Amino acid sequence: MIKKYKIYSAGKFVETNEKLQVNNPYSGEIFAETYLAGETELENSILAALAVKEEMKKMPSYKRYEILRFVSDEFLKKQKYLAEILSMESGKPMRYAMGEIARAAQTCLIAAEESKRIPKEYFSLDWTQAGTGKEALVKHFPLGLIAAISPFNFPLNLAMHKIAPAIASGNTIILKPARSTPLSVLEFAKIIDKTDLPKGAISILPANRVVGNKLVSDSRFDMLSFTGSPKVGWEMKRNAGKKKVALELGGNSGVIVSNKADVDFAVTKCLIGAYAFSGQVCIHVQRIYVQKDIFNLFVEKFIEGTKKLKQGDPLDNSTEISIMIDHANALRVESWVNEAVDDGAEILFGGKRHNNYFEPTIITNTKPQMNVCALEIFGPVVTVEKYDEFSDAVNMINDSQYGLQAGVFSDSAKEINYAFENIHVGGIVSNDIPTFRVDHMPYGGVKNSGFGREGIRYTIHEMTEARLLVKEI
Repeated sequence: MIKKYKIYSAGKFVETNEKLQVNNPYSGEIFAETYLAGETELENSILAALAVKEEMKKMPSYKRYEILRFVSDEFLKKQKYLAEILSMESGKPMRYAMGEIARAAQTCLIAAEESKRIPKEYFSLDWTQAGTGKEALVKHFPLGLIAAISPFNFPLNLAMHKIAPAIASGNTIILKPARSTPLSVLEFAKIIDKTDLPKGAISILPANRVVGNKLVSDSRFDMLSFTGSPKVGWEMKRNAGKKKVALELGGNSGVIVSNKADVDFAVTKCLIGAYAFSGQVCIHVQRIYVQKDIFNLFVEKFIEGTKKLKQGDPLDNSTEISIMIDHANALRVESWVNEAVDDGAEILFGGKRHNNYFEPTIITNTKPQMNVCALEIFGPVVTVEKYDEFSDAVNMINDSQYGLQAGVFSDSAKEINYAFENIHVGGIVSNDIPTFRVDHMPYGGVKNSGFGREGIRYTIHEMTEARLLVKEI
């Protein structure tokens, strides 16, 4: 039986004239149906959000806390139910879907706590003669109305990384989820609708391209927050006008494995980073650089571990790797791998596509300009290359248009510090994979990986503006 979902516009659950069918990527079956918002639904949502903007701004922090805490608790109460929906719409194995629901709950709980400490600063001005007898107060005020666009790969938690800090900081928000995975966040709409949040403060609008473009260009929005591809993101920034913009645009994350590292530990971690959710993660382990003295040992153990991964139905709790989001992306990954082989690369394991399942794949003898290295592959493919000196590996990581996160496995404090000072990325993870993320840490990249930072407290900074009061003592 097909499950029906209404979209959430201006505090109401509504239907439109345009239906959106949601299919299970693993079975290919349509299992749910919702609707696409048109310009009417968007306009209603904008007007409703503007109508409650002042109410959201003045809402006391204890109310914001209670609302976000309620959402967090509901996510945990309904964890298995929500994980099954998430798994069915995205193809994400249940072990990772359960983890995403838990993280979404944590994201909301963190936002609840941060709602109590919106940034402010108090200081004297008498550092100069002109400031004698004066003092200053800096408070951060909500921007107003946020336009948010979230991707398919973490359909609930990445949506919460936009919605939860918006609530915590007193903003209103309209979110457009990915058309392939709208259900998780529509389930959230059912939860938030039960709270005391003003109706219209949040709208969840799966939408067509026209509506998506208006989210970007409409001057009534005070900020655009987008997670997705660099090509789309930078084009949005060009079309956004004077509104504030935050972009999280992915990368081709690199890992360095030093000869001063625990090889078995590095292998275990890199297997997770390379193949979790078939590599469809912005901080997926894509490029691994191994010191030449341990290269053969690492590769042998990495291949051995890859062979043991259990492929199957995402709803099976034992499944470790499954299908990709759709056939088109599986075909793209296949073409990039084949192009690399034609240009001299060697497949050490995998390399084959079966419908929209792509085998976990290890490639070596690659060149930096190959798509499997230079672009974000967003699939279960990893390249492994050797290096001589640690500085060489750092240069290899930096030889990229992206700069999101990097991982460094080494027991040498000197090497870790050198990496921190010299790798040009938004975050470096010591003795772990770049796929590591907890939801209160600052997250974002440089170069083609984005603009601005997420992580609840840091998103609150992005979603507020500082205002100065100078007064007599």
